[in-house]
Amino acid sequence: MKTNWMKTLSEQYKRACDEFPDQQQMILFDIDGSILDMRYMILMVLQAFDHKRGTNYFEELRLSQITVHENQVDALVEKLNIPEDARKDILNWYKKQRWTKTAIREMHHPFQGVLDVIRWFQLQPNTDVGLVTGRPETLREDTLHSLNQFGKPYRVVFKNELLFMNRGNFDEKVPDVKVAGLKHFNEAGYHVFAFVDNEPLNLKALDRADLNEQVLLLHANTIFESIRTRVPRGTVRGKEYSLSKLVPSEKVLPSHVQLVWHGVNDEANLRQYLASDVHWVEVDVQLDPGNYNVILRHDSFSETPLSPDEEWITLSEVMKKIKSAGRAIKLDLKSKDILLDQVLELIVKFDLADEELWFNSDLEKLKEQGFRRLAKTHPNAIIQCSIDFLAPLILTTADKAHETLQMLTNWGINRFSLKWTHEELRTIFDQMDKWEYEVNIYNVPDLESFLQAVYMLPCSVTSDFNFPQWHFYGRGPGKGGNHINYATRKVV
Repeated sequence: MKTNWMKTLSEQYKRACDEFPDQQQMILFDIDGSILDMRYMILMVLQAFDHKRGTNYFEELRLSQITVHENQVDALVEKLNIPEDARKDILNWYKKQRWTKTAIREMHHPFQGVLDVIRWFQLQPNTDVGLVTGRPETLREDTLHSLNQFGKPYRVVFKNELLFMNRGNFDEKVPDVKVAGLKHFNEAGYHVFAFVDNEPLNLKALDRADLNEQVLLLHANTIFESIRTRVPRGTVRGKEYSLSKLVPSEKVLPSHVQLVWHGVNDEANLRQYLASDVHWVEVDVQLDPGNYNVILRHDSFSETPLSPDEEWITLSEVMKKIKSAGRAIKLDLKSKDILLDQVLELIVKFDLADEELWFNSDLEKLKEQGFRRLAKTHPNAIIQCSIDFLAPLILTTADKAHETLQMLTNWGINRFSLKWTHEELRTIFDQMDKWEYEVNIYNVPDLESFLQAVYMLPCSVTSDFNFPQWHFYGRGPGKGGNHINYATRKVV
């Protein structure tokens, strides 16, 4: 069975915390090729050559075509069949430009998922993330600026005192630098439990230096220069940085982030939810076609007409079970007027406290009057609306967006919901956090996204909990009459 490097790292970290509970833990990362995908720099520097010289050698070059280390660009240029008389000029340009301030600050890009992993470690108690790089000391300021710009949307901060750099020149005795970095942080009192590097030569040097065999060596199996060197025995290799492999279960998630099981509109989904430890359940509340009963259904009857064999459960049934289980309920009100009257009557009937209640609805459904009514009748409940429509304004005219949010707050709305799939979600969330508004992140599609959302540390995250990796089999809200189905394997 193939070992997953993130899972092995998770196990190593737990072991280190158990065996050395009184020491400050540290994981060390190499930068180039481990945190940063250097293909971006290669591509952009070469395209800058075209722009400067008025040529088009690299006009059609794509990231996926770059399969060489940043020190071996001559092989790439040769492979592209560029005239020999131009190659020398190109390579001279590349060597002069690759470590300029502009290249470092504007042409680098992190690997997908790596900043989420670093964020997770930085949130753990008594744990730091250190950097050990072959870059020379002269690049310290630009290096920190670049990394912290990438880290900002993820709330990752790289500290000057946790960056160990080459005291020599470029590419000078880099394996020795890695060993010196490990020794430096050990002597500073850290227990270094893991080291991530993409170069096998560096890992071999670290393996020889780690006499106590307490450091897990992880090979970032990206593009590396020492291709003829084998990684040391016991080194774990991988490419994908994945929180879903790093975080073992829901039991280690931050307790102050409220988790909401979305779309529990049928008996099967309700059973799944009640079998979990998730405290909040969200149900979609509608009136039946005759306007007699409050039922659970995602779509309106105009969106998805009533089918002949359709069955539904009532809000009354679910409230009774939620109350009995000591859980809390989030009510997504899908229509208005008489529905709100009946929902408030059911809340009184089951004697649900404000602390067990969460209301969500669209602005055009409840309008100001409806939200003010909820705030008056249940002042300590969570009252929420989506503000996806405000996203462009938050990004472009923040003061105007803030005025709108203040107006909605005056209506009694005390939490605002943002869709996970928004391209600029992290930037919008950061602004909302600066304004000190409570934020819920919703429409989180899978476990990896769910963990990324949770470790942004919003007030709450709403998800279907279709996470079979954690033995959660949420069926979804039944949009369009469809549910997520899981095949069960027959045991013979």
